[in-house]
Amino acid sequence: MTGRLLTFPLILILTGISALVMFLPMIDALFRSDTSVARAFGYSGFLGLALVLVVGLAMSGRPRRDESDLQNLLSLFLAYLFLPVFLAFPLYEGLETTSFLNAYFEMLSCFTTTGATLFDKPGRLMDSLHLWRGLVGWFGGLLIWISASAVLAPLNLGGFEVTASAEPGQGDTRLDRFQRASSGKRLEQITMQLAPIYIGLTGILWIMLMIGGDRALVALIHAMSTMATSGISSVGGVQNGVSGVGGEVVIFLFLLFSLSRLTFSSDTVTTARPSILEDPEFRLGMVLVLGVPLLLFLRHWIASFDVDEVQNLGQGLRALWGSLFTVLSFLSTTGFQSADWVAAQQWSGLGTPGLILMGLSLVGGGVATTAGGVKLLRVFALYLNGRREMERLVHPSSVGRASAGSRRIRRKGAFIAWIFFMLFAISLALVTVVLSALGEDFERATVLAISALSTTGPLTTVAAEEPIRLLGMTEAAKLVFCAAMVLGRLETLAIIALFNPGLWRD
Repeated sequence: MTGRLLTFPLILILTGISALVMFLPMIDALFRSDTSVARAFGYSGFLGLALVLVVGLAMSGRPRRDESDLQNLLSLFLAYLFLPVFLAFPLYEGLETTSFLNAYFEMLSCFTTTGATLFDKPGRLMDSLHLWRGLVGWFGGLLIWISASAVLAPLNLGGFEVTASAEPGQGDTRLDRFQRASSGKRLEQITMQLAPIYIGLTGILWIMLMIGGDRALVALIHAMSTMATSGISSVGGVQNGVSGVGGEVVIFLFLLFSLSRLTFSSDTVTTARPSILEDPEFRLGMVLVLGVPLLLFLRHWIASFDVDEVQNLGQGLRALWGSLFTVLSFLSTTGFQSADWVAAQQWSGLGTPGLILMGLSLVGGGVATTAGGVKLLRVFALYLNGRREMERLVHPSSVGRASAGSRRIRRKGAFIAWIFFMLFAISLALVTVVLSALGEDFERATVLAISALSTTGPLTTVAAEEPIRLLGMTEAAKLVFCAAMVLGRLETLAIIALFNPGLWRD
């Protein structure tokens, strides 16, 4: 039955799953005696299932054929564009005080794990609606986690192009080896492999946060947001939670999964290494996680001479922890802010510039994880290439000491990584210019563009001098921001691959 189900388009399967998930907030709303919200989710879920059933019956008579990798990529792109329309209906009907565009914006932000919210005013949303936001973000993280291996990896996209021998957007099938499994079979196998891990880790984190003192709903949303790196919260962030430093430590440990896929799997070319300590993504990520806070701590320590706070060791340690947690959170494009992040500024008397957080978000996490950004593997490829070029400046006739895989990353991988950087820079400049033309000043437009393209929504509240109220943006600016979120989640190379003539010739 599963094999027959996977013959249908991916967007139809995702719509059916979304309709089923709507019954969870409905049950929660019923327990809270909020009948209007329960009706909104119940009606939307039943209508969605009916629509999927009708479309499925209409397509059931066609000859069975497996979807190609490019067709799955197209379905994934269409899902990010149009599935939030369906997801927005219960939010729009349940809230009753917002426009449908705002509801679509919110759902697209959650589904792409961006986490930028229009409803930042406390008490604006009921708990059941917060649960829906968390669920959508969590399933969006699971989708991109599975799609990275089942859809993007076979096409050498999403960071896999750095280590692959084929061109981006094209498969690397070799006739002298075993035939690759069909896309449907591969999707089924990877889902069965990754979904239990994802669900299990979320459940463990949920229980640990509840032990730390958080309410069940708050702990669940923070657990789902951590695994999906979406930064969604029902209380304005983990700094407002009851679990305190203990909860932040637990979240910090689980955020390490976003630095490298080798933390839980070793079935891809990019992570075929014997130990996680030898994985370049994880090592580079830990250098940033430890190095940037130490530099900030040193800067704060020097500045503390002017405010006579050198002897306050306790506040200094709090400032160091706040920097560690916040740096990892923004490097993983989650965007949680430590409760001690402000203590670092108070300890030294200086404000920490948001430019550092924007830079970390642009770097992003590991390949085939839920994190967004440029990806650590591409940064590592450019580092290898730059180091080799500097060696050749000193010794032009030298021969590089590296394995075949490292040479491939340093040469072809660095070239493709540089192309991606240029495409990312062009996208960033284009989004910034368009937002500026729509009425946003340059600073706000830059923060908004980086926030959308790196899928780090909380940047809008911490990167600028004053928090950016997304609700006050014009409708045209919201639509541009939505397009940038889709572009940042799927990446420019993946969208360019959709122009492959083979996809449209079929």
